[in-house]
This record gives sequence, structure tokens and C-alpha cells, in this order.
Amino acid sequence: MRWGMSVPAADRPLRRDAEQNRQRLLDAAADVFAEHGLEASVEEIARTAGVGMGTLYRRFPTKDALISALVHDVLSTMLRIAREGTERPDGTGLEYFLEAASAYQAAHRGCLPRLWNAGLEDDLVKEVRRLIDTILADAKQHGKVRADVTGADVTIGLWAIRGIIETTQGGAPEAWQRHLDIFIAGLRPAADPLPDRELSREKLDKLLTGR
Repeated sequence: MRWGMSVPAADRPLRRDAEQNRQRLLDAAADVFAEHGLEASVEEIARTAGVGMGTLYRRFPTKDALISALVHDVLSTMLRIAREGTERPDGTGLEYFLEAASAYQAAHRGCLPRLWNAGLEDDLVKEVRRLIDTILADAKQHGKVRADVTGADVTIGLWAIRGIIETTQGGAPEAWQRHLDIFIAGLRPAADPLPDRELSREKLDKLLTGR
């Protein structure tokens, strides 16, 4: 190896430790925010992660930066779940996505307000929506869901699950599972068409953004 191409061995563990500390902080933030909400202190997060405040501030200079990084990680996982849905056979990807995404929301309930306000212009949000449309079309093609279900219906269904997760976490944290079962059952093909009450994507976006 040429001199100019080598990397000091001492540097590699430092970078590895830095990444490990970052992930520990994000995991701790997910747990603490789920338990105490976004009002939880960064001191509690550092304590849960087992790192000092100096380490936390080197990774995330502000609490908002930490929350933004956590939301980005959650969106990245949602994108991974949606991609996995596109790989499921026989039109089962939509049901897989709904179940996995809802469970992930439940595990990260503390950051749901920021997650759902992440911004529709975010590239991750756009890609998740595109993949939802893809797996929805595949489910329709295989006769797994009604032909008149829209991508906006799927999004608002997940939004409803979010609301149940947030309002029942203290007394019945598993309540969202029952609602999801009913929602999925309602998506399946039926003889009668849905009433003409479709919520447009434009109206849904205004609701999500508050604009």
C-alpha cells in the first residue's frame, strides 16, 4: 500500500466508536421519547445511551438536530419496509407494509408528531409514497384489495393508526392492532362499491401540513 493511501490504524476505531455512539444515542432517543414524549431531556437520553453530554453534543449540537436525525432514520426504515413490500409475491406487499409500518410506528411513537410533519417535499417521503402506489397497484392486480382504494386511503389509514397509538399508549398500547385488522379487512374486494367520498391527495396534503 502506498504511503498516501494508508489510513492510520488509530483513526479507524475512533470513527467506528463515533458511529456506534451515534446509533446508541438514536436508539436511546427512540426509547426515551416513546416513554416521555419529545419534551424529554437530552440528559436522560445521554444517560440511557451510556454516554456523556459532550459525546451527545458532538454528534448532535442541538436537541432539534437529534430529533431530525431520528425522524430521518424512521423515514429510512419506512422506505426499507416499503421496498420489501414490492418484493412480496402475489400482491401481498401492501398488507405486509401496513402491518410492518404500523408496528414500527408503535415502537417509535414518541417521534410520530415530527414524523408526520416531516415535509411532503422530503425525498424520502416522496419515495415512500411512490412505493405505496406501486404495492397498491400490485395488490389490485392480484385481486387482494378493492379497485377503488387510493394511495390517499392508505396514507390516511396509517395516519389513523398513528392517532390510535398516541391516544391509547397508556392504557391499551396494543389497541392499534385491532384497528389495523379491521382496516385491512375493509380494503379487501367486496361486491358493493365504496360511497363517492374519496379524499383527494391535495386535501390530505393540506391536512398533513396544516396549510
